[in-house]
Amino acid sequence: MGDANQRTIDAAHENGFALVGFARVRRLSERVDFYRRWLDAGRHGTMAYLEREPERRFEPRRLDPRIRSVVSLGYPYHSPAPPTVDWRSELRGRIAAYALGPDYHEVVLKKARRVADTIPALWPGAMTRVYVDTGPVFEREWAAEARLGWFGKNTMALNRSLGSYFFLAEIFTDAEFEPTGGPHREYCGRCTRCLDLCPTAALAEGYVMESRRCISYLTIENRGPIAPELRPALGNWIFGCDVCQEVCPWNAPFTERAAPELLPYLPELMELDETGFSRRFAKSAIKRAKRRGLLRNVAVALGNSGNPDAVPVLARSLEYEAEPLIRAHAAWALGRLGGGAARHALERARGREFDGSVVAELENALAGEPSGLRL
Repeated sequence: MGDANQRTIDAAHENGFALVGFARVRRLSERVDFYRRWLDAGRHGTMAYLEREPERRFEPRRLDPRIRSVVSLGYPYHSPAPPTVDWRSELRGRIAAYALGPDYHEVVLKKARRVADTIPALWPGAMTRVYVDTGPVFEREWAAEARLGWFGKNTMALNRSLGSYFFLAEIFTDAEFEPTGGPHREYCGRCTRCLDLCPTAALAEGYVMESRRCISYLTIENRGPIAPELRPALGNWIFGCDVCQEVCPWNAPFTERAAPELLPYLPELMELDETGFSRRFAKSAIKRAKRRGLLRNVAVALGNSGNPDAVPVLARSLEYEAEPLIRAHAAWALGRLGGGAARHALERARGREFDGSVVAELENALAGEPSGLRL
């Protein structure tokens, strides 16, 4: 290994990165057909940005023709044990572990830039471009190319030491780093636990992710209604999902206790106004879902709880909430919970509701039928 590689590794470790690898930049020709078929099948859902100029994802030199190497970095994050509380009786939601603490985009990007700033000292005048879940970059592919791990069946980057609980960052540069050696192997073997146990069957053989069924997509990236047939499968997930990581044998047994911040009280969230949402989640990755998205998810979780204690807050939302998307899902939740109080709230709302999507949910809830809304 060259001295420049080692000094960059040292800088990365000093900034908290557990994984560091190097690769020569090339066109990822082997991903072209797969990615285009994935897009043509509509599996990216409403994430239209994934369609824009796909050639930039295959060929980083489209971003800057000077690029010669990539430094791939893995930053570990806490993975507390899954909660053992009775979420239905306590009306607790679940948030994916990566959202614990400050927004990782800002934290990891700042640290990756510190590493990038050391490169011009090794190669005077060297250019760098840093990405952390931003820009048209195939992060997992470059992580595999730099030998950080392999592309798992859950479509995440997997490492034999860290499993999948780490963020990826990339530094593209015109500096000529020595590529990381060693075989590039896939260690999932015949295991299909992530495919078999995904609550919405979003994963398929061949490393295929059907985003339109993925709970993370549905609760974060999706800006519209959640498909009615998928709502029960969300359980109490209100931001992201960790199931395919929790069941993966390459993730070590949990040693940290469940984090209370990842188990918020659902009625309290349901009553957040815009100011309260902004104040609570200003520095969190959860702000990406926006208030309307988060409260939509909270309404679904309350409906899935089967707990009549959820009826009052849903009824108030149905009566006073200004956002139709939230009212629509509150109506569905009341219909799913059932009972006299829930029906009374639905009937009151039907007489004054003006939004067509909410009216459809009200009618279906009162009729005891699934909603006709679709993504």
